[in-house]
Amino acid sequence: MERRAALVTGGTSGIGKAVARRLKRDGLRVAVLDLPRQEAKDFAESEDLVFIGADLSRREDCRAAIDEVTRVFGRLDVLVNNAGFQHIDPIPDFPEDTWDRMLAVMLTAPFLLSKYAWPFLVAGGQGRIVNVASIHGHVASPFKSAYISAKHGVIGLTRTAALEGGPHGLTVNAICPGYVRTPLVEGQLADQARTRGMSEEEVLEKVMLEPAAIRRLLDPEDVAALASYVVSPAAWGMTGAVLDLDLGWTAR
Repeated sequence: MERRAALVTGGTSGIGKAVARRLKRDGLRVAVLDLPRQEAKDFAESEDLVFIGADLSRREDCRAAIDEVTRVFGRLDVLVNNAGFQHIDPIPDFPEDTWDRMLAVMLTAPFLLSKYAWPFLVAGGQGRIVNVASIHGHVASPFKSAYISAKHGVIGLTRTAALEGGPHGLTVNAICPGYVRTPLVEGQLADQARTRGMSEEEVLEKVMLEPAAIRRLLDPEDVAALASYVVSPAAWGMTGAVLDLDLGWTAR
């Protein structure tokens, strides 16, 4: 039987890297999508993953990415929309072009990739879309207007796509992690410290982890373990779910 094929966006760093490795270990053929940087290509080659170079803020790149991955694999069974970035700025100072780019990468691109991949995902009757959202898809924090707007939107997209995909056996779910130990979060510590006039240690304890019941950062592999189940055949009945991996943040 031909092995299932997956595409993981933002798949050469942080959560995406961990998800790609886990799905490959689970027996899937995996392609990783990232900006066409040499370090990203080197990672994919070292892990025996297919590399797709694309800028997801460009609609034509979203189309080309699906065309390429389906050309290579001849099918597509799993789409993990993970790519993103963060920019910390108060609303009055937030650059408009940065807002546009963040919404394009983190909300428009998951829609477009899902749209273009849809015929392939429904073809086998067991397609899977996993949108990596965030606990900030539920709650807000200051200085993250674009990020939080995008993540709230991703949850709405997830639920709508789940209703449309259900008759075809296609499940669509969102994973909402709390803070994960990734290069993005490490960079955010410095940004938050600058914006708030605090040390990085204070930001970690008094801002990032203060609302949590378990006060430690998640590891990317924690998110990958949940994604592994969500895309498995065992999770056929789970769709439209918003899965909080939030250290107890929303238990309050």
